[in-house]
Amino acid sequence: MNTASRSDSTRGGGRVAGGPMRKVALRNLAAHKVRLALTLLSVVLGTAFISGSFVFTDTLQRTFDGIFEGQAQGVDVRVGPADRQSLGVPTNIVDALAKTPGVARVAPAVNGPVVLLEPDGKKAVQTGGAPSFGLSYLPPEKSVEEPEKFLSGAAPTQPNEIALNAGGAEKAGLTVGDKTKVLIPSKGDPFEVTLSGIYEMPGAEGGGVVAVMFTEPQGRKLFTDGSHVAYADIAAAPGVSADDLRDQLAAGLPNYKVQNSDEVREDMKKEISEALTFINYFLLAFGAIALIVGTFIIYNTFSMIVAQRLRELALLRAIGASRQQVGRSVVAEAIVIGLIGSALGLAAGIGLAYGLSALLNAFDLGLPTGSLTVLPRTAIVALLVGLIVTVASAYAPARRAAKVPPVEAMRSEFASTGDSLRLRTIVGAVMAVAGGVLVYVGAQGTGKGSAVTVGVGALGLILAVLLAAPALSRPMVLVLGVLTRPFGAIGQMARNNATRNPRRTAATAFALTLGLMLVSAIGILGASAKTSVGVLIDKGVKAEYVLAGPQMIGAPIGAVDAVREDVPGVSDVTGIRIVAFEVGDEQIGATSPDGPIDPVMDIDMISGTTTIPAGGALVDETEATERGWKLGDKVTITSLDKKQLELTIGGIYADSPLLGPMVVDPAIYEQLMPQSLRTNVFVLVKAAPGADLTAMRANLEKATEPFVVVQVQDHEQFKGAQGQQINTLLAILYGLLALAVVIAVLGIINTLALSVVERRREIGMLRAVGTQRAQVRRTIYLESMLIAIFGAIVGLVLGIALGVGFLRTLRDMGIDQITIPWSQLVIVLIASGVVGVLAAVWPGVRAARTPPLAAIADL
Repeated sequence: MNTASRSDSTRGGGRVAGGPMRKVALRNLAAHKVRLALTLLSVVLGTAFISGSFVFTDTLQRTFDGIFEGQAQGVDVRVGPADRQSLGVPTNIVDALAKTPGVARVAPAVNGPVVLLEPDGKKAVQTGGAPSFGLSYLPPEKSVEEPEKFLSGAAPTQPNEIALNAGGAEKAGLTVGDKTKVLIPSKGDPFEVTLSGIYEMPGAEGGGVVAVMFTEPQGRKLFTDGSHVAYADIAAAPGVSADDLRDQLAAGLPNYKVQNSDEVREDMKKEISEALTFINYFLLAFGAIALIVGTFIIYNTFSMIVAQRLRELALLRAIGASRQQVGRSVVAEAIVIGLIGSALGLAAGIGLAYGLSALLNAFDLGLPTGSLTVLPRTAIVALLVGLIVTVASAYAPARRAAKVPPVEAMRSEFASTGDSLRLRTIVGAVMAVAGGVLVYVGAQGTGKGSAVTVGVGALGLILAVLLAAPALSRPMVLVLGVLTRPFGAIGQMARNNATRNPRRTAATAFALTLGLMLVSAIGILGASAKTSVGVLIDKGVKAEYVLAGPQMIGAPIGAVDAVREDVPGVSDVTGIRIVAFEVGDEQIGATSPDGPIDPVMDIDMISGTTTIPAGGALVDETEATERGWKLGDKVTITSLDKKQLELTIGGIYADSPLLGPMVVDPAIYEQLMPQSLRTNVFVLVKAAPGADLTAMRANLEKATEPFVVVQVQDHEQFKGAQGQQINTLLAILYGLLALAVVIAVLGIINTLALSVVERRREIGMLRAVGTQRAQVRRTIYLESMLIAIFGAIVGLVLGIALGVGFLRTLRDMGIDQITIPWSQLVIVLIASGVVGVLAAVWPGVRAARTPPLAAIADL
């Protein structure tokens, strides 16, 4: 009877207690506003980066979609090449299309790269990453697409007249009637043109695009070889379905892309979408890093909160609350924090996307602008991720708190230091060995498979550090205690505080460990890449000077001709060009010199000579080995126009990133590369014996001055230019990684603030026996410094190991020199100690203000 009554009471109590327990959870949040704010901030930062990534790429996608909506309007069918780098559509096929039944009109289109110069001819109009291209104008009676809308002036009608899109004209500062110059990379000298009109290019005006329109005859002369066009737009005859005409034409043109207007637009959108997917994955990867770091902060926070509230929770248990109710009260707090933090993170992510877009536009990267796009998917993902991460982080501490016996938890001497570290340390050691073995094995090979092996090993090492860090923290902090020895008893107290709870110390330091692991690994990658490029240039380039240009333009052909004709003291000038074709099912990017390569480059020939046979090629050792090619073999390649050519292997050379897998005869290059895309990636200039290099450089600069974009560089400058590109990429990576480091610093602040609350009575006792406020602050500062340096050392060691492992897998890509930037890593280590002190400023001040008597009386 009594048992039944007790059971009913318990069940009833459970029902009745549900409301009060929720009130307890909510009031507990309200009573600790600072703790709530710090925990919320960790959720906000993690979810903000993820939601910001989605908003940024969704906005770009919608803006590009808007641009493409205006493409191919009025076109029934477009016939184009299967690959944009191919020669295009032959004019005889265009003529045949015009005679095909069901075709009313055919409009051939041509286009190609153009550099628009400012009116003085001394500077190129900068477009950032946006395209700058030329095209031909077709009058309405010849065109198929909807005619351009001219805002001022008129279309070009005479040679050397141009029309510009409104954005391009504004960027160049040109109005109708102005004169300027244009440079065609595949042609000779820049030539003067007159602006006849300014037209509207819907959707593309905000992104820096420059579209230069020539007359049709001049466009064909500039951008074609006379026998091909870029593509042909077709208008169907009245009564003929566009889809039927498309199917009819596609059956007769199996090697070409035949599409209706909707398919043309979708094709364009797909290409952009794939590019944006990479950006999205890139940003989401860093968002995941931020979220992982934030997860440990949230977990650490809830662990400390539960530890500090054990007596409170035990009292709730003693007056009738069940284990489940205690656990649910902690989880309820996490749900509230997760929801609020995720909502704020979504809002912050929108602001982050706006800031990122503004930053990229400030650097003039040519991205189109548009209103921010926030899809329902973004909001759902942000809310779910933030909520799940927060609740998952709180679950383990809540479960642990519910298991503590009430009477034991209410003892004043009770301290929750957690379970024994033995099991997790053993598991961590095993994972460290397994991860280290995988990293070592993966580093022995190259390619994707080896990189994946190193990646799995890296994950194992990270998990090993996570598990074994508590056991590792105590001895390491004791050793690092030498840094606090000059501070006497205060330093010893700081060291003791840092080793008192190894779980908390390790969890606090792990956020910084993860951030600095990535910082050091990327630093090693950047330093090694620059060293490898430097060694490659020093060993592989014999020429004294290099002519280089922008990435998408290179050194125009006209600049090479000018150097050959006008610069004395030059013995050899060789341009290095890129051409693509297929070998089997694989597309290969080969090089083709427009002159002898032996005088300007140092090539390690394994067999054969550096002389490329007519209609033949040289091949690197890796390619020859994989395909079983030998000297004198005949190999078949397929052009991007699906035409087959036979090459003779005239030599096999040691792998060289400067030359790529194959070097083909210039005649092959002329056959395969479209006229409009012909340019030099760089040009090597060899001086004649006894030539005055200083005078020769001055003459080189004078000869190439009209080409504006060409830079004359010696070895060191050429290496510096390549290194600058690497530095730009590293700057972006470091900027994104700064988020993880910021979160880590907030985690240290959070932990120390909670630690001050936990040690309130202890600090009060110290103040009561005469410890000064400055000494209390100094103790907190030194403790934070030790934790930060511990985390930094582990992160740097881990980063070096993983950085070297990944670099070893990149040997076949030319990064064969491993350089560890020790000075940079030492600076990072010192900065971590400084960051630790700065992170402790507010908790230290808060600790120093603890009232002694009130703290001692606090139970």
